[in-house]
Amino acid sequence: MFGKKPELKEGLHVFSVKKNGEYNDFIFGVVTGLQGRKVGVNGIIVNPVGLKNKVAQGKAGERSVEILTKPNPDNVILAMVYRVEHENFAEVLDLDQDKCDLIPPRIYQMVDGWIRESLPELVNNVLSLSDGPERDQAKRVLSQKMDSLVDKKLKRTLYSICRSLKILN
Repeated sequence: MFGKKPELKEGLHVFSVKKNGEYNDFIFGVVTGLQGRKVGVNGIIVNPVGLKNKVAQGKAGERSVEILTKPNPDNVILAMVYRVEHENFAEVLDLDQDKCDLIPPRIYQMVDGWIRESLPELVNNVLSLSDGPERDQAKRVLSQKMDSLVDKKLKRTLYSICRSLKILN
């Protein structure tokens, strides 16, 4: 009646984490191969350094700590409103040790677009500046970037986040 749970196979999109100090980095990728309990993944790994800094400074709440300690595909976008570092990821995950969740292709594409369009830096610029001409300029740059986005879902997500953070007029 409900169908069976999808299984990992080549070409599917996955989310995983990798320990980096006290907290986790996020991995978004595509399965490139399977061999027993080993899964080859090619994608990006994101280090949410901005959120880690906010937590270390005591400027973030319990939700932020939860995102860093128990990340999932639904909550990590909230970590990406602050500065992030990212790089390509092409490694093998061991299913006996590593988390490996299937995610819809649209989630992968949205996160990939979010990173590749440098949206964390643009949002962080607005959030880190106090009211004044520099912040107004950062808002204009963010607004121009939002207007130039082609992917409608990415644009909608950015608009929603900006609205909830009350950073766009």
